[in-house]
Amino acid sequence: MSGKGKLKPKPRRKVAAMLTDAGCKKYRPDDKRYRVRDLGSRSLYLVVESSGYRGWEMRFRRPGGKPGKVRLGPFDINGKELTGEPHVGQPLSLSAARHLCAAIHRQRAMGVDVLSEIKAKRLHRRVELEQQAGNTFTQCAVDYINGYAKLRTKRWRDTALVLGLRYGDDVKPEKPKNGDAAKQLVEVIPNSLAARWASRAIGSITDHDLFEVISEAKDTGIPGKAVRNEGVSIARARDIHTKLSGMWTWLRKQRRVTIDPFANLDLPEAAEARDRVLNDSELRLLWRALDDEPVLGPIIKVLCLTGARRREASDMRFGELSDDGATWTIPGERTKNGKTHIVPLSKAAQALLASVPRMAGCDFVFSRNGKTPPSGWNLAKHRIDAAMKKAAGKAIPHWVFHDLRRVCVTGMAQLKIPVDVIELCVGHTSGVRAGIVGTYNRSTLMDERRDAFERWSRHLAGIVSNRAGNVVSLTRKRGRK
Repeated sequence: MSGKGKLKPKPRRKVAAMLTDAGCKKYRPDDKRYRVRDLGSRSLYLVVESSGYRGWEMRFRRPGGKPGKVRLGPFDINGKELTGEPHVGQPLSLSAARHLCAAIHRQRAMGVDVLSEIKAKRLHRRVELEQQAGNTFTQCAVDYINGYAKLRTKRWRDTALVLGLRYGDDVKPEKPKNGDAAKQLVEVIPNSLAARWASRAIGSITDHDLFEVISEAKDTGIPGKAVRNEGVSIARARDIHTKLSGMWTWLRKQRRVTIDPFANLDLPEAAEARDRVLNDSELRLLWRALDDEPVLGPIIKVLCLTGARRREASDMRFGELSDDGATWTIPGERTKNGKTHIVPLSKAAQALLASVPRMAGCDFVFSRNGKTPPSGWNLAKHRIDAAMKKAAGKAIPHWVFHDLRRVCVTGMAQLKIPVDVIELCVGHTSGVRAGIVGTYNRSTLMDERRDAFERWSRHLAGIVSNRAGNVVSLTRKRGRK
């Protein structure tokens, strides 16, 4: 080959030099990594990667003669000197690298196996980061729901919503197996606690953080959850306090946290018990307004007739009704006290439920879409209030749907129905049926309860027709628009 055709060999890189910051910036990447030993410091090398990365490295002999290598950190191209002592892993100028190199040699001179210590620190830091990643608020919330709330509490879905998690309707209240937890979780609710504290280590959340969240829930609403009642609500504050403190208690038992911030956070004092009972004229106005609510109207009438709680009635399933439609059995997972509640339905209640159109393939008695119980309670309440106000010609004092339970109980008491029968009718156990009576008296008084509901339904029919004592239909009138 002629001289013109020969390739010129690449100039050989210097393997050692008295390095300067300006000189370090001039070293360019090659097709292979190379090192330049610093003649101004023992064991210090500038490493230049083919990618363009430049960093510092120490090479020396460990105790016993084995070679050792420590990557000190990247070359600091900004040239800003550190204000504190340099340490392994941070960007280092030439001066900082030499300073750190000298410090490591001093430790070696004192018999310290520096390389082992650095590896141990890196492993500790990696484990710490992994633990933090698995111990964030959101991960802890998921673990709490799957590991405790779903298994031990009946309203675990509501707890999940307060924490900021939404699960699918097909998720069963059992512990997920084989890593199915991630598949079962539908979403982290936007603007919720789980979204707000997604990467926040659980141990970094203080009592002050939780106090702020509880105050926010009281004043404006639970983060990420729809607000049902405007204005200040002690009930919301108590709800989020109870659910968060329950999660922290479980985490402490699982050794996930060592300090319980709720030790310094008292449960907000409960609001005064409500005593609102709609009077006869208000019940008549309500009944007329309900005729214009084709979906929620029948549910609200069921509340009046049975004294049931709103969720108990709205989530009623056909499988809970007896074949003849005369009895409604609410399973314990849907009752407040966790006990099965049997409701003997009056003839008026049976007729009302029979009048509700059944949707093909839907197990819910009441539904808009054939898949879930109906929603839209807030809007319906506003429409009902407006209709009652228009018919009365004046505003109606504030009331809530739960007051209808009190209407039923009060009405039965006015009919001289025995208190223990009334308590059995509405599934209440904190009165006559509490304590020794509830422990030893196992009588269900089913006949007395059925008679009580019949008497109350006839009385209610007389009230809404403005003809006390007469029996009228309590279902929606045909042809009414």
